[in-house]
Amino acid sequence: MTTARTAPVRLDAPRLLDLLDPLAGLLVDTVDGGASIGFLAPLDRAEAVAWWRGRAAGVAAGRLAVWAAHDGDRVVGTVGLDFPDKPNSRHRAELVKLMVHRDARGKGLGRALLTTAEQAALAAGITLLHLDTETDSPAEHLYGAAGWTRAGVIPDYAADPAGVLRPTTLYYKRLTSG
Repeated sequence: MTTARTAPVRLDAPRLLDLLDPLAGLLVDTVDGGASIGFLAPLDRAEAVAWWRGRAAGVAAGRLAVWAAHDGDRVVGTVGLDFPDKPNSRHRAELVKLMVHRDARGKGLGRALLTTAEQAALAAGITLLHLDTETDSPAEHLYGAAGWTRAGVIPDYAADPAGVLRPTTLYYKRLTSG
């Protein structure tokens, strides 16, 4: 169960830039913990800061929405929605970078972040979300439990933090009000 301390809040670009250090700490912890989210271990903190700085431009342009959950000064979780810019795909978005700090796992925060992103997407007129995640990962189990539909598996899709090629599972979820 999440508390008011960890309730996800949407970050605008200036706030995201203010939080570069704690956001980078979360990213480093996530990669060091073995999550396959696009980086190899060990992840240099400067690289993590640079990656988050790049996300601020997407937020400022409206191509990306990011939510963060806090525990005091620490960012303990994030989730994002990446909005396509093509006219034929404005009804959908990609769920990206759902991360929960290892110290905050098992308390419902991942589910709260996921629900927050789903509700915000629906409020923005998005009717279809999609994502990819490492097959058999804890994240995959979360998506299945949250009603996402498994679309298929791509073998050897991405390297995990140790550099080993792993399969990726594709998921989607249709969003409806009510």
